[in-house]
Amino acid sequence: MRILLEFVKKNTVFTIAVIAAVVTSFIIPPDKEYIGYFDFKVLSCLFSVLAVVCALRSMRFFYSTAQKIVKRFDTARNCVIALVYITFIGSMLIANDMALITFLPLGYYVLKSTDSRKYMAFLFIMQNIAANLGGMLTPFGNPQNLYLYTKFHIPTGEFVEIMFAPFILSVVLMTVCCFIFVGNEHLKITVEENPLDPKRVALYLVLFAISVIMVFRVLPYYIGLIVIFVVLIFENPKALKKVDYPLLGTFAAFFIFSGNMARIDAVKELFAYLLDKSTLLFSILSCQVISNVPSAILLSQFTENYRDLLVGVNIGGVGTLISSLASLITFREYTKHNPGKGGKYLLMFSAFNFLFLIILTVFMILIK
Repeated sequence: MRILLEFVKKNTVFTIAVIAAVVTSFIIPPDKEYIGYFDFKVLSCLFSVLAVVCALRSMRFFYSTAQKIVKRFDTARNCVIALVYITFIGSMLIANDMALITFLPLGYYVLKSTDSRKYMAFLFIMQNIAANLGGMLTPFGNPQNLYLYTKFHIPTGEFVEIMFAPFILSVVLMTVCCFIFVGNEHLKITVEENPLDPKRVALYLVLFAISVIMVFRVLPYYIGLIVIFVVLIFENPKALKKVDYPLLGTFAAFFIFSGNMARIDAVKELFAYLLDKSTLLFSILSCQVISNVPSAILLSQFTENYRDLLVGVNIGGVGTLISSLASLITFREYTKHNPGKGGKYLLMFSAFNFLFLIILTVFMILIK
């Protein structure tokens, strides 16, 4: 029982997704239409990206690369900005939750080793915002992006064009916050030497490239999935064990939930009405309550306005602690290193997140 409770605590959104799927299955009993709920391309692409990222992380590739970048900066402000930007860029390449899992420990290490722990809450919050907003620019940067990009067959150029304005504004806001709230005192950073195996790095980068061209529909997803799985099962089976399977399960469960909801007439009418009023605002509000990934899956069943929906479920990833799966990762990591300070962190987290949310929302409404 203790192990089950611990699993539920660590995977709250997955648990909710499964419960939601089960409850709606009593309203719409399982039938032959259930198989049509699942988007196997999304699941395959997401698994492939997560698996390759785990392989790269296992040899501390991202940690080593980030350290070399941080080594070039020698003040608290510059180090914080570098760490936030690394997380921001990383989320565009390896997804928001993976970017946080990879770079939050680096942020902790840098601040601890330079006796600058006073900036830790701020840095973790900025890294969290960076991960959620940085991933908005690419189809594989956030899980909901990959889903919407695939479901609506959004052209890559149009996808980037839709998300470019909020992306740039996010960069400006994060940079301004770092300049305002972090001092410019000199720091001495000790960097660990971590030699990498160039052959393994090259192999994993090739696999990462395969996962990317799967997302961009250059390579059939089932071929890429087979290649990546077979190579890793022989080269690095531990990476396959470390894949975030609850995240994949969350998608699968919400496919069932959203598929069932879309077959309930009263729900269809309500959601269609609300989305018709404002897809952007309703999708942002939905994220605050049920998180951005499930919001994208659910709301996509009731609107063809993918432009506003895409923007809404991305900027809606900031706000409450549950608006994004990634925020829960950050909260767990911070409280692990700072026991007893969760309440103060939440107040600070909410202040910055809602500030970003309000500014981005107003900005997107004004430029529509």
